[in-house]
Amino acid sequence: MESLKAGIASRGHVVGSFVNTGSPICAEIMARAGFDFLAVDAEHSPVDVPQTFSLIQAIASGNPACAPLVRLPHTGYAEIKRYMDAGAVGVIAPMVNTRAQAEEVVAAVKYPPFGRRGVGYCRANGYGTAIAEGVAADNDATFVCVQAEHVDAVNNLDEIIAVPGVDAVFIGPYDLSASMGLTAQFDHPDVIAAISRIHTTCQAKGIISGIHVVQPDPAAVARYIRDGYGFIACGLDITFLANACSDGMTRIRQGIADAG
Repeated sequence: MESLKAGIASRGHVVGSFVNTGSPICAEIMARAGFDFLAVDAEHSPVDVPQTFSLIQAIASGNPACAPLVRLPHTGYAEIKRYMDAGAVGVIAPMVNTRAQAEEVVAAVKYPPFGRRGVGYCRANGYGTAIAEGVAADNDATFVCVQAEHVDAVNNLDEIIAVPGVDAVFIGPYDLSASMGLTAQFDHPDVIAAISRIHTTCQAKGIISGIHVVQPDPAAVARYIRDGYGFIACGLDITFLANACSDGMTRIRQGIADAG
C-alpha cells in the first residue's frame, strides 16, 4: 500500500473521510468507494480499541489501498500505541496546542530510535512474523497529523510543526472557531484569518495542511485542493447516510405528490 505521504508527494493531495458509526459494514463500503484514507473517529464516537481493530480489518477488506487512520481520543502514549498495534498507519491527534504534546504523539507512533513505541506481536507486524521489516517500514511510512483546533495551537504553531516527525496539521474549524468565541462563524474575518495563518505557515515550512469539509461538498474539496491543501477529509459516514436518507425521502415524497 502506498503511504499517505507518498500519495501526497506524487498527487499533491489525498481525500478521505471519517468513520463514526462503529459499523464495519459502513467502513468496508466507504473503503470500496475509493477514499484514499478513512479515519476511525475514537474522539467523537463511542468506538474503542477492539472496535477500531475490526474497523481497520473492514477497511482492508474493502480496499487494501485505503489507508486506515485513527483520530485519537487524546494524546496519551499508552492508548496511541494500542491503536497503532491494531493496524492504523497513522493518527490524527486532537487538541495539540503545544510542542510537548506534539512530541508525545510522535514518540508514541514511532519506534526507537525515533520514538518510544513498544514492540510486541500485533496486527501491525503480522502478529510477530514481520517485526524487523515492520518496524523499519512503519517508522518511514506512518503518518502523524496534529489537529490545530484551538487558538493556542495557532499561537504556538511554529513550535508545534518544528517537531521532527510531524507530517501534517489538520484544521478543526468548529473547535477552532469555538475557542475564539465564534462557534461555526466560518465567514467571520478572525476565523478566516486564523485558518489562513495555519495554512500559510504550514506551506512555508513544508508541512502538509489539512482540513475537514464536514458536510460533503465536492466544490469545497476542489477549492481546498486548488488552494494547496494536501490532506482533506470529506464528510463522515453519518453525514453521508443522513444526507442520502433525507434526499431519498424528499424525492419519494415528491414522486408521490406528482403521481397523486
